[in-house]
Amino acid sequence: MEPCHIALVGGGNMGRSIAGGLVAAGQDPARLTVSDPRPEAREALAAQLGVRVTADNRDAAAGAEVVVLAVKPALVPAVAREVAPALAGREAVVVSVAAGVRTADLARWLDGAAAVVRAMPNTPALVGAGATALYAPPGVGQRHRERAEAVLRAVGLTLWLEDEALMDAVTALSGSGPAYLFLVMEALEAAGRSLGLPPEQARLLTLQTAFGAAKMALEADEPPEALRRRVTSPGGTTERALAVLEARGLREAFAEALRAARDRSRELAAELARGGEAEESER
Repeated sequence: MEPCHIALVGGGNMGRSIAGGLVAAGQDPARLTVSDPRPEAREALAAQLGVRVTADNRDAAAGAEVVVLAVKPALVPAVAREVAPALAGREAVVVSVAAGVRTADLARWLDGAAAVVRAMPNTPALVGAGATALYAPPGVGQRHRERAEAVLRAVGLTLWLEDEALMDAVTALSGSGPAYLFLVMEALEAAGRSLGLPPEQARLLTLQTAFGAAKMALEADEPPEALRRRVTSPGGTTERALAVLEARGLREAFAEALRAARDRSRELAAELARGGEAEESER
């Protein structure tokens, strides 16, 4: 990433993770500003990463080429309007990592003061292993896209979507996905205990198995289906266990779960847009 000034509005888990990833990737801490209303959060960020901190969002955005909005979705309309004057007349890009914030709404709240990019990271970004989908509306230049991608690449894998509507599917798959896998691990651990394994052993075996399977899948040139077939011996224990899962409708349950999450993502985006419009009418 070319040297530039980056501002992170929000020093919570995601903002702190992005800041840490950027510094680890070589970002000059002196050119990284994080704003947060909580004194303890600012003090911790300054002490741990050496970044500049402030309680003033406009102060953070002033002079920044990249501004990342890492606040709760309900706060985005107000925060975007707050920082817009500091961005007017400059060639900055604003990246929202808040779920459900559509680019058209963000651009409106910013009053056209900056290019906008929407990103959907997931919680493994907290440990540098995130998966982030990005979307930029037509007209957002390559330089802005590269800067936005470089910021999110500091906490894991990135990919671009050509259709913003697919963000709801991304939210359902990778955004909420860690919780699904945690549930699977929770169920495996409980089942292991029910078979007589001591709790700590059931936990360690579950976690290492999940990690190892994910590592194998990431490093393989074959799809998970091929890997599954390879470890499923005819007439063996794995085949019998998988038959039970298939009979219980595991695939259908996941498909229904993702549809439900996608639909809720759409609903939340619409609610957020209506809330922002209501705030505008009151101003």
